[in-house]
Amino acid sequence: MNKPGPFYIAENINSGRRSSLRWVEESGDSAWFGSDSNNSDFLSLSLSGKKIRIFFIIILIGLTALLGKGFFLQIIKGNYYFSQAEGNRIKTQYVKANRGMIYDISGKPLVQNISGFSLVITPAYLPTGSDEKSSVLSRVAFLANMPLEDVTNILSQEEKYFYQPVIIKTGINYDQAMAIKIASADLPGVSLDVDSWRKYFDGTNYSHLLGYVGKINAEEYEAQKNNYLLTDNIGKTGLEKIYEKYLKGQYGEKKSEVDALGREKKIISQTSAQPGDDLVLTIDADLQSFIYKEVDAKIKNKLGAVVIVSNPQNGEIMAMVDYPSYDNNLFTQGISKTDYKKLLEDPLNPLFPRSYQGEYPSGSTVKIVEAAAALQEKIITRNTSVLSNGGIRVQQWFFPDWKAGGHGTTNVIKAIAQSVNTFFYYIGGGYGDFKGMGPTILGKYFSIFGLGLKTGIDLPGEKSGFVPTIDWKNKVKNEPWYIGDTYHLSIGQGDLLVTPLQVNLYTLIVANGGKIFKPHLVHQINFHDGRVDPVQLELVGTVAVSPENLAIVREGMRETIVSGSARSLSALPVEVAGKTGTAQWNTTKPNHAWFTAFAPYNNPNFCITVLVEQGGEGSSIAAPIAKDIINYWFTRKK
Repeated sequence: MNKPGPFYIAENINSGRRSSLRWVEESGDSAWFGSDSNNSDFLSLSLSGKKIRIFFIIILIGLTALLGKGFFLQIIKGNYYFSQAEGNRIKTQYVKANRGMIYDISGKPLVQNISGFSLVITPAYLPTGSDEKSSVLSRVAFLANMPLEDVTNILSQEEKYFYQPVIIKTGINYDQAMAIKIASADLPGVSLDVDSWRKYFDGTNYSHLLGYVGKINAEEYEAQKNNYLLTDNIGKTGLEKIYEKYLKGQYGEKKSEVDALGREKKIISQTSAQPGDDLVLTIDADLQSFIYKEVDAKIKNKLGAVVIVSNPQNGEIMAMVDYPSYDNNLFTQGISKTDYKKLLEDPLNPLFPRSYQGEYPSGSTVKIVEAAAALQEKIITRNTSVLSNGGIRVQQWFFPDWKAGGHGTTNVIKAIAQSVNTFFYYIGGGYGDFKGMGPTILGKYFSIFGLGLKTGIDLPGEKSGFVPTIDWKNKVKNEPWYIGDTYHLSIGQGDLLVTPLQVNLYTLIVANGGKIFKPHLVHQINFHDGRVDPVQLELVGTVAVSPENLAIVREGMRETIVSGSARSLSALPVEVAGKTGTAQWNTTKPNHAWFTAFAPYNNPNFCITVLVEQGGEGSSIAAPIAKDIINYWFTRKK
């Protein structure tokens, strides 16, 4: 039989006694069936060429996808999954290093490392079944004496760190620890770790300096996860944070074979931990303690205050007290919500480090900088005199002296000693035929003495204060600069803002004859291997004011004690030079009180700055605090 067509299938079919030939012909996209007998009908499968091609294409795509996935898993991610698999058999435990110690300048320890227990869970070793897992977590909650919800919340926050142990509770007492240790044998993924915490001696005295250590959070871990575990402590604030890389130390490491439940079977290898390096501070602990008690006795937790003592010869900070303070021991094992709320709601804000983050109008303390600038710019000499008769008037505006009727004929020595506003109005902004410096030159010298700039002290979050300019006022306030703005700037008022640390710095610069040191709190680092690394003094530069002109300013500051606004310090056993300040900051609240000074007058090695928020007159509260501190240092201490 001849049939046309591109595709032909023939088959011999035996059906009883009959034999027939069956064929199929495909033409284009149609197929038809035939038989050599008119009465031999049958059914058969029809597959077009197009469908067969599609079928083979699908098979090819599937094979390609499988081969690609296999390549990705075995070649690209092979090492990753190999380490994951090894992690199910080999467990790496890190032996924590002892954190470096912190000492005062005489070697007195300010901190202590305390060991204790923490309850931890490694999610990878928890049961996979929901009922079994729930049973383990419920048992953990019971043993830790905490709500089950808290346990599950802690785990859910760290769920992406599957193979890392997660701290559930820290600071566990001995009896509770023993109960957990016994029970953990039947609780897969649950273990008891030996942990450590900081104890801060006299924590209230040093909290703003030392800061505190706490458990690393997710953000900190992500930033440094190659160097930390989720169970690690890390410096959160203060020197603990700034010198973290020295204090931390290096892990030891223990590798052991474990079973499917994470239980140790055999130790494979072990290395020892290296302790952190020790810090020796520039702080004198006895002085720091005395100052805090002195301020507390004078203020009695009613006002905020700052006292800073530094050495003009090298910029070292000998004491830095922020009052009121807080006990940093509250934070080392996680502060309670009640305690934290109490600190946050305290109107005196004990968590705030006023010394280097507080920004205040400087009041008359800035007059020593202005006097140095006017002498250097030859606006005045030591003999230039101005008549102070109670203030000056410009059209309808009056700019007063603090003394009714004025101070009479005044030169720069008297102006500093008695804080004569009229004199500084003249040299700052000019008056009548007298040409003053103006805001640009004032701003230049303020910057030279460190205002509007961070000092670079080794503490986190330092503020820079603010020196207003003509351009700033035009852009921000959309106002022109008036002569009144210059007058206010000349006496440390208006928009000028300084930190107490900056006031101490420019007092130090005047005291030592113009040297600008970078203030610092760490005297030396004692490395764990026995090496000692003294912190190098950083001389930033010298101010562009001659020694002769600075000597005139110092003479005016000495006269402040002899006959001026701080005569109460004249009976001290050492010659002191200083400057009082009273800074208005709110029309309805008392002024801030300032006093800044140095001693001995002829060879200064002690520079002190005192600020009392809303303390009123600098001479009435800030100067007496400084007097007692200076007396302590140069009598009892020495």
